[in-house]
Amino acid sequence: MTEAILYSFRRCPYAMRARMALSVSEMEYEHREVALRNKPQAMLEASPKGTVPVFVTEDDKVIDESLAIMHMALTYNDPKNWMRDTTGKTQDFIRSMDETFKHHLDRYKYASRYEANAQRGSVNLLHRAEAVKCLQKWETALAETKYLIDDAQSIADIATFPFIRQFAATEPEWWQSKPLPNVALWLTGLIESPLFQTIMVKHPLWVETPEE
Repeated sequence: MTEAILYSFRRCPYAMRARMALSVSEMEYEHREVALRNKPQAMLEASPKGTVPVFVTEDDKVIDESLAIMHMALTYNDPKNWMRDTTGKTQDFIRSMDETFKHHLDRYKYASRYEANAQRGSVNLLHRAEAVKCLQKWETALAETKYLIDDAQSIADIATFPFIRQFAATEPEWWQSKPLPNVALWLTGLIESPLFQTIMVKHPLWVETPEE
């Protein structure tokens, strides 16, 4: 069998959550850092859609959805019991993040890509407000417990916070006014955690060779 491979891009929130689950699971794999503007042919052959993360298992099975990679890794080994929720709350948080919040995040952070009359770098306040409405679910939960499900980290926290990190970084001064104080405290703790710092270590760009 060949070694498992992860194609990743350091700043991609989808790749971040996959790397965190892989790190906790202690799975062994080769990390291949890619440039999204110049995607390697080997990655495109594995997953033609051309997005990261892409995980290729030792037996050449391709997993190219971040949540599927997380579940695969945590099925292999879940030492922190991130998959413990049986109430459906986890899926509610992740679904809200991936289906609703991400929609507004993209149109807030990258307004010029979506609005014909938007100037590059402009802030779409309508989508910011809609994103805040979505995050009220997080704010309410975090008023009761340290993390989203209870007082310990779960996959709900790890699968969602990279996107909220991206949201908070769009207008740092506004975010520092603490429109969502509980979310802000939770987010800071996750960003400063040793696990997140570990998976954000920079890797050299992987260079494809004819032998690959």
